[in-house]
Amino acid sequence: MPRLSRSDQQERNRARIVDAARLEFAEHGYREARIDAIADRAELTRGAVYSNFPGKRALYFEVLAADAAAVPAQGDASAGTVRDALGNLAREWVARLPLTTRTDASLLGLELMAEVAADQLTRLPFAQLKLLDAVVLGLAFERLDDAGGRSGLVRLAQAALTLLHGTAQLAAAAPGFGDPFDTVRACQALADLDLDQRNRRPIPLDGAPVQRPDPAQKWWMPAAVDHLGTGPLAPHDGVVAILGMHRLSHVEDALRAGHETTLAVVTAQPAELAPLARLSLAELRNHLRRTVPAKHRPALHVVVDDQGILARGAGLDALSDTTETALRVQDGRIVARSDGWGACGSVAD
Repeated sequence: MPRLSRSDQQERNRARIVDAARLEFAEHGYREARIDAIADRAELTRGAVYSNFPGKRALYFEVLAADAAAVPAQGDASAGTVRDALGNLAREWVARLPLTTRTDASLLGLELMAEVAADQLTRLPFAQLKLLDAVVLGLAFERLDDAGGRSGLVRLAQAALTLLHGTAQLAAAAPGFGDPFDTVRACQALADLDLDQRNRRPIPLDGAPVQRPDPAQKWWMPAAVDHLGTGPLAPHDGVVAILGMHRLSHVEDALRAGHETTLAVVTAQPAELAPLARLSLAELRNHLRRTVPAKHRPALHVVVDDQGILARGAGLDALSDTTETALRVQDGRIVARSDGWGACGSVAD
């Protein structure tokens, strides 16, 4: 048998740790699970666990992310109306609740929200990840046949996600409370709400300044996984948005302008927050597949740039959770760049 390279051995150890943690969390729950027990299950040392993950919470996020990413793709969703799409979303949601399935996967995630809420480090990024969910779902709703030019469907998606997250929390805290079919009907009824864009994030009138790079400057798209797609990211013209985890919802400006967009998610805490981002994006991908047909989904690709490779290609070395840089790419070349609040809207226009 050929000798494994160092990187291959590290990848194998990481997979063993994740598998062992899944068993430990399923058997004892997140709070009672112990790193020493996970190391024993993986037949590795405690130090090997900590060399791959900063702590138990990041490992928990990674387990949930791996499970969400492994959900098999099904046939394209059928939805001709906003009501249909909301019904699809709600049915997919309640089918995963422990109230109705009692599977290991549904039980594993019961403590997620409590762990996110326990720390400011995770609360703000999680809020932006959920806003990103609403942006993507809401823009998909706006493309449905009966949307009729309604522009407030991002807020409608926020209302639906509020209802469904609340349902999930009650299913965890009060098993047997409520009827899942009532949840589906309530979510469908939201289609009749008339919500506008008055509460949409304000953009400065002047926006972030736009720079015009050297016209010979090419854009290099590194090999990366598209977390909303089914494979590797392909180069494209349009907008590349490099956004910290406190700025993710700002990608809406590029999408509303009609550009095919790649969102590179960056953070100052990649070991802790990148697994949370991968988890949320895998769940969003699963929701989209079961909610709306592919032709209605926004032209958005998302990369979790935890190594900063894509960001460095854009000339960014210092990354934070408030990073906001956007590039406009045409014919494989960078034709415009903007840095700062409102960058996506500036280059999109």
